[in-house]
Amino acid sequence: MIPRFTPGVTAKVLGVALLALLMLIPLAQVNDLIGERAGRAQEAARQIAVRWGAPQVVGGPVLAVPVRCELERDGKPVTLERTEFVLPDRLALATTLVPELRSYGIYESVVYTATIKAEGRFVPGDVAHVGGDGCSAQWRRAELRVPIADVHGIRRASALRFGADTLEFGPDGAGIGNLPAISAAAPFDPSLAVQPLPFAFELTVAGSERFAALPLARQTEVHVDGAWADPGFDGAFVPAERHIDANGFRADWQVLDLNRPVPQHWSSLEAASVDPGASAFGVNLVRPANAYQQNVRAGKYGLLFIALTFVAFFLFEVLRGLRVHPVQYLLVGAALCTFYLVLLALSEHVGFGAAYAVAASVTACIVGGYAAAILAQRRAGLALGGMLALVYALLYGLVRSEDYALLMGSLAMLATVVALMALTRRVDWYAAGSRGPGA
Repeated sequence: MIPRFTPGVTAKVLGVALLALLMLIPLAQVNDLIGERAGRAQEAARQIAVRWGAPQVVGGPVLAVPVRCELERDGKPVTLERTEFVLPDRLALATTLVPELRSYGIYESVVYTATIKAEGRFVPGDVAHVGGDGCSAQWRRAELRVPIADVHGIRRASALRFGADTLEFGPDGAGIGNLPAISAAAPFDPSLAVQPLPFAFELTVAGSERFAALPLARQTEVHVDGAWADPGFDGAFVPAERHIDANGFRADWQVLDLNRPVPQHWSSLEAASVDPGASAFGVNLVRPANAYQQNVRAGKYGLLFIALTFVAFFLFEVLRGLRVHPVQYLLVGAALCTFYLVLLALSEHVGFGAAYAVAASVTACIVGGYAAAILAQRRAGLALGGMLALVYALLYGLVRSEDYALLMGSLAMLATVVALMALTRRVDWYAAGSRGPGA
């Protein structure tokens, strides 16, 4: 027997699907608004960084020595100068970060004050490579340059102890590679340097969100600790040891010259091929899944929420013989879309968790109450409101879980499909279609 063509239920299904797709328009508008607000938050973070201090990248002192070469070109004597850079044999950086939150309007950004203790040594063998090939090193003009990404953030700099001398830091216009630096004049006689030349100094710098170190030594040891429970370690090297708990973190790195692409000795003529900043490593003071990231994650499930709610209303039409008008579907969809707008607005002021609880509770009550009115069944409204509350609780778990979101979402979708199949397993769709929903 050929099944009867039933345009009623088919048209209703297609109409509900079309209405769900129409809800993509307000959802897209909400997602654009989230992006706009996130951009404002980033701009606020930049403004805080300008005033407080940018993400800092700090290294140990690099010996910069001017070298003069007397050459002959076209039968005429020519004098050329270059700068040669020598890295220490050993560098140890011990850093303590004191983080805090700074506000710019309604937006917040993580900033910190870093206390850095640096010590190490240069060895005569490295210093001996400067000059040569008819060129003379201008040792009286030698400098020790300390790279710092944002010199505006320097709060204090001690004197630099170099060998038996005590040197004072000053501004430096040349820098190291593409990094700004501070420098101290360090004239000395290399013929007297038969023993390693130790150095030591202390810095206090202010920065934002990230602190990184440069492995500018044959052997670099870096220790960083701070009272921040959510550090993210990044850059060219991971910590050899680390410990994280609710009170903060500590991490230790050991890097050799064999691990980095920067040579132990190079000249300004090779500066284009030497990038000290490429070897930076350190820690991000992460704010896990901030409000805007969580809003974006929640918004990705918007169409799914609307579709599930529309399906629930449609099943009440089919299973209970009720009638729901397309305008009523649209009003329910509008309420579900407004949830994301309310969530975004509240999360900027009271935090994502509290905002989610308020927005989800209000939306579930509105949709449940409206369902009870249009379906003329209080139990139906309670069932739909409870279902929506359960789905919002599931969504919150998906949004908060970074590692298991895909697994949880996949299992939830599978459970939803199974539930729909179980609820409709005895429905005679042809018979339902011949009399139409609500007939």
